[in-house]
Amino acid sequence: MTSVGIDAIEIWTGKLKLDLPNTFAPTKGDDPEKYTKGLGLHASSMPDVYEDIVTMGANAAKRLMDRRGLAPDDIGRIDVATESAFDNSKPVSTYIAGCLEQTFEGDFHHANKGERKFACVAGTQSIDDAYNWIKAGRHRGRSALVIATDTALYARGDPGEATQGAGAVAMLISEEPDVVELSTEQGYGSADETDFLKPNQQFPSVDGKRSMKVYLARMREALEDYESVVGRTHSDDFAYIPFHTPFPGMVRRAALLGYRHMTRDTEIEDDLAAEIGRQPREDEFDSWEAYEDAIRDYMDGLKGTEQYRDWYARTIDPTLTLAGQVGNWYTGSVHIARASALKMAAETGRGLSGERLLVGSYGSGAQAEIHAETVREGWKEEIQQLNIDEQIARRYDLSFDEYEQVHDVHNHDKEIDVEEFTQPGGEFVFAGWGRMNERKYEYVA
Repeated sequence: MTSVGIDAIEIWTGKLKLDLPNTFAPTKGDDPEKYTKGLGLHASSMPDVYEDIVTMGANAAKRLMDRRGLAPDDIGRIDVATESAFDNSKPVSTYIAGCLEQTFEGDFHHANKGERKFACVAGTQSIDDAYNWIKAGRHRGRSALVIATDTALYARGDPGEATQGAGAVAMLISEEPDVVELSTEQGYGSADETDFLKPNQQFPSVDGKRSMKVYLARMREALEDYESVVGRTHSDDFAYIPFHTPFPGMVRRAALLGYRHMTRDTEIEDDLAAEIGRQPREDEFDSWEAYEDAIRDYMDGLKGTEQYRDWYARTIDPTLTLAGQVGNWYTGSVHIARASALKMAAETGRGLSGERLLVGSYGSGAQAEIHAETVREGWKEEIQQLNIDEQIARRYDLSFDEYEQVHDVHNHDKEIDVEEFTQPGGEFVFAGWGRMNERKYEYVA
């Protein structure tokens, strides 16, 4: 059977940097460790005044196509996942295709274009759509371009402000892919929730405590659903487990929950019993509240064990490196986590071909998806082409006053004129407004 999966990856980060411990924390009067240790974040990527979800997505896509020697005729569909869209009718994919047509011979007139919305899980859903399109034999030998692009801004003063970020991940979905093959099996956890939403507004309304609970509940349901198809998972089954990462601190909770679930009734639980006891079973307690208290006590003990710390360092921590430097990219978040893990493996010389990843995507509102991916032979050569470290290093370091100006520039309710902080070159930029209030773009060589 022909394999289908991610054939190539490119990343484009916003060109400005907000330093959380050294710029944001002092102005807010906060301990820097609130961000570096609590949230697990050191910096946020912000978009310059000429950047937005279209430019970042188009720039990532152009670099991918250039590097792989692709032409528009090689692409049969362009799917954009975003929760930062600015038009309720015209999809972002059409804007991105229009940008790319400025620099490539030919056009995308025969490519299917769409836009996916389900908060942060939409990037994974777009990959699923591309996978199904190819597996159904409707692709005519062509590949799909999936782009997850977002500017994750919160209202100034919002508790989520420190988790902001901006960037895009472009992925080529093809037969016989170079990076990872996608599993046929998936697990879902979904419910009608109001943990995070944007009802006709740019900045989100967030119930932070509820959002954490919903995230964990949907992830648990998705894992159980996945196991109903493939059988029990084990903590040693996967080289890495990339999670949706709004901030690394949230992943710490999800990873601990997942480890407890995967080690239940295993030799690992037996080995840990002398140190922290066995996992509580619901039928051992007279009330749900008592059972929950026992679970919390067990989890507190579990996270301090050498077995768990070693597993976390190997399996989870490498997925968080990039997120700690760029912040939350909404639909791109889990795809940054995957790239971060593969990048770490390439840099440390780890052989991954044939090993598996377990990918946990989540979108508020709410839905989680879990699926497995098998690493392909060409993964290392592909991942080594990423230049995200260089992009991160050359970001312009904003003062707090400059950050507030940039935030106002990207606030749809404000109209202010701010000079660009960086000089564009070899990229698409926002170039003003058209006659029907559409956004216009041009390529700056």
